[in-house]
Amino acid sequence: MITPDYVVTLSRYNGWQNRQVIDVVGAMEETDLRQDRGAFFGSILNTLNHILWGDTMWLSRFSAAFDPPNGPAAEHINYTESPRAWCSARRAFDDQLQSWADALSASDLVGDLTWSSGMTGQTLTLPRALCVGHLFNHQTHHRGQVHAMLTAAGQKAPVTDICFMPEDG
Repeated sequence: MITPDYVVTLSRYNGWQNRQVIDVVGAMEETDLRQDRGAFFGSILNTLNHILWGDTMWLSRFSAAFDPPNGPAAEHINYTESPRAWCSARRAFDDQLQSWADALSASDLVGDLTWSSGMTGQTLTLPRALCVGHLFNHQTHHRGQVHAMLTAAGQKAPVTDICFMPEDG
């Protein structure tokens, strides 16, 4: 299904994408980031918080070395209190994610993962590799929503094509 090298590449891509978003978000007014733009989670900041909360939750499921997010699942859109706090938490998480990906072995992607979902209240079991793939798919999906909201807000949205990712991405 997926390989450790693929996970490393997607982790690099994730970091590159988020650094671009951080540059844009860091220059925007907080009121613009909190404005309801009709997206699934309303605002740019809410969507960014949802992605970070989800990333944190998934990584804690993949490795006991990582803590799950603080607070109940229902508060995912309020995961960080401000754009500045989001930027800091996002950078720190992306470093953790890259370190995890760099240390991943093929055996880490084998077998099933069982977890209790705070969002649905269900206990679920899926192949571990599929769950790791979902982590990156989920980021990309919601970052696409952020991209659209940034564009609608008159901001220069990040370059998203993986073929343009720099070697040091």
